Amino acid sequence: METVIQSLLEAFQKDQGRSGLPQDEAFEVFATFCVLNTFCNDSFDPDTYRTGGGNDLGIDAYAVVIEGQMYRERDDVRAAMQASKQPRVQFVIIQAKTSSRFESKVISDLAENLSHLCGPDQELPYEVSDEVRGLRECVEVVFDDPVRLAGRLPELHVRYVTTGDQIAKMITQKARSAENALGRLNRFETVDVRCVNWRELRTLYGRALSTVQVTVPMPRQFPLPEAPGVKQSFVGLISAPTLVSEMLVDDAGNLRQQLFESNVRAFQGYNAVNTGIRETLRDPVQRQRFAVMNNGITIVAREMRLVGEKFVLDDFQIVNGCQTCHVLFHERDQLTDEVFVSVHIVHSTDEDVIQGIVAATNQQTPVSDEDLAAREDFHKGLEDHFALGRTTREHRLFYERRAKQYSGNKDVEQTRVISRGQLSRAYLAMFLDEPARVGRYQELIKARGKELFVAGQPQVLYYTAAVTWYRLEWLIRNQHIARGYRPAQHHLMALIRERLIGPIRKLPGNDRAAEKLCVPILEVMWDEARAEKLVNELLPAVQRAIDAEKKAGVPLSQAVRTTRFAERARRELNGTRR
Repeated sequence: METVIQSLLEAFQKDQGRSGLPQDEAFEVFATFCVLNTFCNDSFDPDTYRTGGGNDLGIDAYAVVIEGQMYRERDDVRAAMQASKQPRVQFVIIQAKTSSRFESKVISDLAENLSHLCGPDQELPYEVSDEVRGLRECVEVVFDDPVRLAGRLPELHVRYVTTGDQIAKMITQKARSAENALGRLNRFETVDVRCVNWRELRTLYGRALSTVQVTVPMPRQFPLPEAPGVKQSFVGLISAPTLVSEMLVDDAGNLRQQLFESNVRAFQGYNAVNTGIRETLRDPVQRQRFAVMNNGITIVAREMRLVGEKFVLDDFQIVNGCQTCHVLFHERDQLTDEVFVSVHIVHSTDEDVIQGIVAATNQQTPVSDEDLAAREDFHKGLEDHFALGRTTREHRLFYERRAKQYSGNKDVEQTRVISRGQLSRAYLAMFLDEPARVGRYQELIKARGKELFVAGQPQVLYYTAAVTWYRLEWLIRNQHIARGYRPAQHHLMALIRERLIGPIRKLPGNDRAAEKLCVPILEVMWDEARAEKLVNELLPAVQRAIDAEKKAGVPLSQAVRTTRFAERARRELNGTRR
């Protein structure tokens, strides 16, 4: 293996806590992490998207990317398709080998297998693994909704990754031949088959670890007066096409959703206001007045440089203007250089100032309690509690309030970082008896916002849920329990709580009572041997629940989304089968 990649792989394994993996598996995880980061900017566990085992048809990992969000399960894909009238869909397929050369047969075989998986034939000509069958189901879900594909067919991106350097002309020709063969299925807008050598892989890894940095020209701008806690502040106009191409869109052409994490309202769809914005952009006359008809956007950057008329922004968020940006992205083909957007850029590293700007810019229009939960001081308090609230380094975790907040930080082991969405699901599973609840952060807040991240809640409850999540991830990642149990991970969390402290009728409202409640869980979860012993004692109950669902014809990926499975697993644990 090339020395540079060997050193990067070792650093990745250490950073991700995967030092115990065989080299070929570690390289698969590494390649998956690097490639998928070019399609999605959110934090994710690359293991989730790997296949593993036999009968995988040369597919080591896959993801379905819809509107910049990655999915793996059929039901998630269906929900994402239904949430958008004309979604942008990207199928990403990864084949990774530690070989120092590219083989033409690998490309040919993979193309043939994909033609069966993605083609219209109902039956596959050979046996495949459950993971690959899951990919087939995702493909079927996407193509079962032709109305939503009327504007644009899905894209197919295939990446063949090795540790080699030179890509022979014949290999390139094989890749073009594979593109043509898959294109003849007439199911894809574009087909992109690419060989990734160690040099490109190194570049992808560097990008994956960095925060978003953009350079945008804003010739029409002026500085605002000095203000406490604000290093610099500017107001100006940016042409709409430039805003979209240079700031809002990533290298894969997807909207950078992570830019809107501090803008507490997710895109609301085409309600009356957003429909009005869209109609303005579609009107050749009115769109020239867009800058005076629209409130524009507010950007808070933790790092900023002004070079001539160009702003270089790093680690920034769009704290107001989420709706405007989404409509601009959707209508990007309608935009001309006559369309300008009003932009307010604030350069500050003072968290109190930043949170104040978030609050102020989102109070100008009515905001629901669920929306406001995303910007309350509770999240900042959790961040401090996780990183600073424990006396020993071994007991510290890191709460990621912003996407890639800790990426590239050598002082932070990345496996100890938990995102908002991951913490939401962990807390729901352990303390709200909802291990079957799925969804992304905004969806969970909408469903259970009055019980999630509420001011005054004991932070140790969230910390305990995070520790349990971390320990289960550690056990799966280091192969102490089979990867096949990953879909049931949150059900295991619920059973851990059930076994160690029993059912909870009412959550404690003060820190002292909450700490007392959580101590039995924390003591076991921070002890590797005791945690592994406990989980292995719980697995038979989970397996019996899995077997019962399988007998009824329900695959695990669907079963774990039901309260029926949660109740069955609990009954199995307590010995009250029926």
